[in-house]
Amino acid sequence: MKQSPSFSRWRPHPWHGLEVGTDLPRVVNAYIEISPFDQMKYEIDKDTGYLCIDRPQRTSAQQPTLYGFIPRTYCGDRVRDLMPGAECGDGDPLDICVISERPIDRTEILIRAKVVGGLPMNDGGEADDKIIAIVQDDPAYGHMNDIAELPPILVERIAHYFNTYKMVPGKTNKVSIGPAYGFDHACTVLAASMADYDEDYGHLQQD
Repeated sequence: MKQSPSFSRWRPHPWHGLEVGTDLPRVVNAYIEISPFDQMKYEIDKDTGYLCIDRPQRTSAQQPTLYGFIPRTYCGDRVRDLMPGAECGDGDPLDICVISERPIDRTEILIRAKVVGGLPMNDGGEADDKIIAIVQDDPAYGHMNDIAELPPILVERIAHYFNTYKMVPGKTNKVSIGPAYGFDHACTVLAASMADYDEDYGHLQQD
């Protein structure tokens, strides 16, 4: 009798039911919510795991990369403690921006992403780090191991987007972004978010 491969009988919850990664901390799973072609802000519904419209993007700026989160991570107290001036974590999974040389216009996909660094984003006192990664084996960027190897304009565009996408005319911008950090600190942020997740959700049992 042929041995059947392991599989999920039901679709796993993207945040709680998927694995963090295959080769941590270098390679993580990135669940993609938004593509660079979207003018809407999509986000998973935390109760059901379905992708929902969070809000229309107010500005004309477009997401410069694929954007989503790393499963089984959570930005809590440990992530907060890594960011000077933060009062708390943002209470969401750890965000990830994934660079691809080839255009990808689909969302609700799972990408094996190679971590190279990140951006420390403080959103009104909430630690909201953006991990920066590359599609694993990408033909143009796949050989790079640290954010310092990326073209500076790519990192600049990502930082500019997140520094401005919530701006409202006549109101103070509450978002601030510090200097980009490399792979080593990204590993520290990832480990902190995994520990925060285990503390808050580790008691949950996967069916």
